[in-house]
Amino acid sequence: MEKLAIFDVDYTITKRETLFEFYMFMIKKKPKVVLHAPRNIISTILFCLKIRDASKAKETFIRFIDGIEDVEMKCLVKEFYEERLCKIFYKDAIEMMKKLKKEGCKIYLISASAEFYLNELYNIKEVDKVIGTRFKLENNIHKPKIEGENCKGEEKVIRLKEELKKDNIEVDFKNSYMFSDSLSDMPLFKLVGNPYLINYKKKHDYIKILKWK
Repeated sequence: MEKLAIFDVDYTITKRETLFEFYMFMIKKKPKVVLHAPRNIISTILFCLKIRDASKAKETFIRFIDGIEDVEMKCLVKEFYEERLCKIFYKDAIEMMKKLKKEGCKIYLISASAEFYLNELYNIKEVDKVIGTRFKLENNIHKPKIEGENCKGEEKVIRLKEELKKDNIEVDFKNSYMFSDSLSDMPLFKLVGNPYLINYKKKHDYIKILKWK
């Protein structure tokens, strides 16, 4: 049986929110993207007020990808990783991946952020699997429409188990690890024997808190 070390991405292995970072990168590459800012601000406010759900808010925010051909997107996300994404990692997160990889764990990254740019995290040599929210690709054109469900909460467990079944991997969950900054990942925390909250500002009854820099 395999042991897993599962990591959330935003604010767990990165110091900032990756979708916003990608948006700022795209403004630099395509200045017209800034025209989406008013809609994005309103959508974010509605989400914070719980008037709009996370999926709809995300689809609204990421509307700037609409119509980008896959060949171009592959070049954009590669550049995004090199210019921006790889520079916001917590050093302690990368060190933990290296440590647990040496101890025989498979390293899985599971995030609600978009899988088409998170796939660049395979550049971290320790990473075995990246799972994120999938967006539609129609005729090799990117669309701001979530395919399936937003990869958050219980959906992360569903997606993880789908991938494990597909790869025919049996897991020793009791001796596996989960790292996240948020209690929204409680379904995954409950799945493993070694859950850790990252830079969490409150105390927790049974989940250990790690301070990462």
